Amino acid sequence: MWADRPGVSPEEVRRRLDAVDYLVDDGLAMALFLALRLGRPLLLEGEPGVGKTAAAKALARALDTTLIRLQCYEGLGVPEALYEWNHQRQLLAIRLAEARAEKLGEADLFTAEFLLERPILRAVRHPGPVPPVLLIDEIDRADDEFEALLFEFLGEAAITVPELGTFTAVRPPIVVLTSNRSRELHDALRRRCLYHWIDYPSAGRAVEIVRRTVPGADAALITAATAFIAHVRGLELDKAPGMAETIDWVAALSALGVTELVPDHVIRTLGAIAKTPDDRDLITAALPAAPQERQP
Repeated sequence: MWADRPGVSPEEVRRRLDAVDYLVDDGLAMALFLALRLGRPLLLEGEPGVGKTAAAKALARALDTTLIRLQCYEGLGVPEALYEWNHQRQLLAIRLAEARAEKLGEADLFTAEFLLERPILRAVRHPGPVPPVLLIDEIDRADDEFEALLFEFLGEAAITVPELGTFTAVRPPIVVLTSNRSRELHDALRRRCLYHWIDYPSAGRAVEIVRRTVPGADAALITAATAFIAHVRGLELDKAPGMAETIDWVAALSALGVTELVPDHVIRTLGAIAKTPDDRDLITAALPAAPQERQP
């Protein structure tokens, strides 16, 4: 893996990510570099839509390795995240044994043969040679109890299955956790991770991100649209538009053949950036103060 080679720097990480069309600033480049070099999980926080999930996906592409994704939600537990026993196969084994007048003990039923790997155990047992990128996405959506299930894995790259013992990764997976801060995470989880807050990109980087993602869009339209988005983020919105909404909006405008950002075009396509009725009203009311003219 190129990240293990001597002399690899944060600038090399930036260059590799740039090659897969994911642009990072100095802070994120350093955070990803340290996560790779130190073999530590990385917790990324930021407003929705700033590119936290995309960072893990881009890192997997840059490393040319497998991306394993665990999408978190309320009620997530061991059977969905770590492992589960294949009860149907166990039942079939019992019936086959009965048909042969054999008797199966508990030790015969709880073996690796009957174990179903879920994302975290799959990452631990990944055969390599390059470790996978494990994305634990929106961990703040899971319950507090789920965080405790991760402590062994985050600290030791290991998972204990009581019936079988402890599985430890030969090459620890590259772990990226994301959070929108809908709730506070436990200090014990934060202690096991490196940390980086992803902010909204600068004006210039936002333009470049959209240009690469929507290559067919008019250059002046991209400049005007990203400036407009930066403007409306200063309003008291329920959901400020992130880069994901910006990209969707520019793609919609481009699909309509729009080359200039004028109020009529904004109003017709507000569904791409305004996600509540109140936000739609606020953005519409702000139109006279927003960038509207085609840039020279």
